Amino acid sequence: MFSKKQIPLKSDQEIQAMLASCRLAARTLDMIEKEIQTGVSTLKINDLCHQFICDHKAIPAPLNYKGFPKSVCTSVNDVVCHGIPSKDDVLENGDIINVDVTTILDGYHGDTSRTFFVGEVVPQAKKLVDATKESMMRGIAAVKVGGRIGDIGAAIQAYIEPLGFSVVREFVGHGIGKGFHEEPQIPHYGKAGVGTRFTKGMTFTIEPMVNVGDWRCAILEDDWTAVTVDGRLSAQFEHTIGILEDGSVQILTLGDAPDVC
Repeated sequence: MFSKKQIPLKSDQEIQAMLASCRLAARTLDMIEKEIQTGVSTLKINDLCHQFICDHKAIPAPLNYKGFPKSVCTSVNDVVCHGIPSKDDVLENGDIINVDVTTILDGYHGDTSRTFFVGEVVPQAKKLVDATKESMMRGIAAVKVGGRIGDIGAAIQAYIEPLGFSVVREFVGHGIGKGFHEEPQIPHYGKAGVGTRFTKGMTFTIEPMVNVGDWRCAILEDDWTAVTVDGRLSAQFEHTIGILEDGSVQILTLGDAPDVC
């Protein structure tokens, strides 16, 4: 579960250089939120995000990454992650959709995602989305110099499972910086006190995926789209964080709105 490969550590100056890309990724989500409504295709969401990122002199990292064909991931309802935007995938009232944005600006990546409501959603969907966001924040709060990576997953699991939801295990958070996916890997389940120790200079994502039902996933024939095995809802939130030289933990992908965590 836990990688022993070398972890690229960053100085405070490098983390602050990452901040510009991370903030742009967050601002992209701020921008797209008002466009997410009934009748809008996920391709339009992709195209608006692509243009916004390019207009700010950055690159959408997913585009052509290992063959991924679009600039953002759009994961609707039972899609856990890596949904491919399409003109045929049109949002309906009651849907939930995760938009996952990764930017490259001045050589650094910024990675963040949020799950949005489309119109009026059923209470279970709202509970799922709210719980997933809260679980991410609890995972972030578990990061302390001297602690271990397992502390994140333990905090997320301890919150999610008593609610009757499940934590996806096939996909993990990851180190990030000049590389899209660096060490370490960050599982969203596990045991406290296990795994690599947190040290100053680490930068990584925490991005729990939470399902209403079974935690297992299946990959569709496009080799990208992951869906729940039981067809039930899934939600995800993601932040990029950095551990500074003074030991403090900074969320790098904060949005402009005061209530966006």
